[in-house]
Amino acid sequence: MTITTVQSHDDGYNAHGRDPADGLTMIGHLALPAGVDRRPAVLVGPEGMGLSDVERRRADALAELGYVALAFDVHGGSYLGDPEEMLARCMPLLADPDRMRGIGHAALDVLRAEPRTDPDRIAAVGYGTGGAIVLELGRDGVDLRAIGTVNALTTGRPGEAARIRCPVWAGVGSEDPIMPPAQRDAFTAEMQAAGVDWRLVVYGGALHAFHHPPVDHPTVPGVGYHPRHAQRAWRDVVDLLAECLPVAE
Repeated sequence: MTITTVQSHDDGYNAHGRDPADGLTMIGHLALPAGVDRRPAVLVGPEGMGLSDVERRRADALAELGYVALAFDVHGGSYLGDPEEMLARCMPLLADPDRMRGIGHAALDVLRAEPRTDPDRIAAVGYGTGGAIVLELGRDGVDLRAIGTVNALTTGRPGEAARIRCPVWAGVGSEDPIMPPAQRDAFTAEMQAAGVDWRLVVYGGALHAFHHPPVDHPTVPGVGYHPRHAQRAWRDVVDLLAECLPVAE
């Protein structure tokens, strides 16, 4: 397996006419499987705090399974450990589908340009803010084989979910106050009305960001690690990829 740091630049990262990667230089983490042949690829989107070793390790684990994996950046190389700083950046971002799509397309361009990537076989997995971004790629009509999200039951602009062209899997904690039952209902109603092949797994007793190991900085209320469900959610993501994006096809 090969690990590479990849970086977006303003002179080469214009995503469909938008500002390059939200006007920031993004620094991602690319993990390549052994060998020299083209492989299916997976985008990995981080929680609102930004790209961390958690997402880097997930990309590495996907490379071990045979995928090209890019854990992408959302804050221009910064990790926003202060909750107020994180919310100040993420809330406007989450309210602007075009900004989210710009970040997602920039990452997707890098992944597609990687020589080891089979550009016709790409999936996207995201957590929190990163999950919202990959959902917006789906709503933008991107040709993905699968979309998987945890803690990201965000809804889009009316009618745009009909452009999603792949199965959608979503996971959420039953006690997540940031994604409460009303948000679950709105998300599933959107997916159902759009005719999407969707699944929702509710992990009993889990809070928001239940998949993310404890951090050494303050968190917002309602956030907590649930190691058993974290393992289950990861297995569910791997199963989604095995079904929709097998390494050997």
